[in-house]
Amino acid sequence: MKAIVCERRGVMKLEEVELPAVSDDGVLVRVHASSVNPVDLFPLSGAGRLMRRLTGKPKRDLLGTDFAGTVQSVGRDVKRFRPGDQVFGGVRGSFAEYVCISESAALALKPSNVSFDEAGCVAVAALTALQAIRDHGQVKPGDKVLINGASGGVGTFAVQIATALGAKVTAVCSPRNVDAVRALGAQRVIDYSRDDFTQSAERYDVLIDIAGSRSLSECRSVLQPGAVFVMVGAAAVQHTSEMKAFGHIIGTRLRSMRGSQKAVFFIAKLTRKDMEAIAELMAASKVTPVIDRRFTLDRLAEAFAYFDEGHAKGKIALQMIRAQPAETPAGAYQERVVS
Repeated sequence: MKAIVCERRGVMKLEEVELPAVSDDGVLVRVHASSVNPVDLFPLSGAGRLMRRLTGKPKRDLLGTDFAGTVQSVGRDVKRFRPGDQVFGGVRGSFAEYVCISESAALALKPSNVSFDEAGCVAVAALTALQAIRDHGQVKPGDKVLINGASGGVGTFAVQIATALGAKVTAVCSPRNVDAVRALGAQRVIDYSRDDFTQSAERYDVLIDIAGSRSLSECRSVLQPGAVFVMVGAAAVQHTSEMKAFGHIIGTRLRSMRGSQKAVFFIAKLTRKDMEAIAELMAASKVTPVIDRRFTLDRLAEAFAYFDEGHAKGKIALQMIRAQPAETPAGAYQERVVS
């Protein structure tokens, strides 16, 4: 099969690799779609390369996490899935024509009202949003929730999930995305180029910080006593240096030790339970993935470049089609070297 392979020196290539073996509890999926996430860029970064050396991981690794596709075969112990099922989930190495995942891992049946492209954009971003709002923000019906960075991959899911849970959502985004974010269910949308949300007279029970653009000290004035300030994993630091991001996280946690307002930082966990929870929300049309652009696998470098610009509205989808040799010009895929 074809897959995107990352070498230790930070180069990624589209190569032919062995088809994954199917374990007794494994589900082999023909991948129709995937998408780009900050976690997919980490192996290409300096920190990612260093970590692989220190942990003794293989010199070559497969990239990608999100996927949606069709079950091709299952292990002898599998009970939940059968060949032909349309599924979606998250597992390492999904920038490939096939993935193999345990039936007990982050895998669920794809709702019939959701396309493969849409389902292939779900796992990382939607579960990050779900866990930020439900678990760490502990959002309840009637809570006032502010989402800073509402128009990106995690943000578009966060607005919809918070709304589905009965929250009163205020979203912060760029001027070109105001109408789109309002259409997702936000009761109020703040254009950050015109208004500073930290100067608002409104007070919030939960602040979901996806943009990572404001400190806890700046946000305290708009938080209720006992409010929760949730810093959202890698999504909050994707466009800054690793050391600066680490400093922001540690500094915020230390400052939250003073006062009643709590700061939480987390990295999302991909679980079967949460994949099924998102599947239910999508089946009920309460959550719909938002796709900005679509790329094919052989244009992954272009997709990463667009992602790096930081202006995508929603998700960047990857359509995983197998290009025949006669249809693929020599040199059509460009290596991406990260210094």
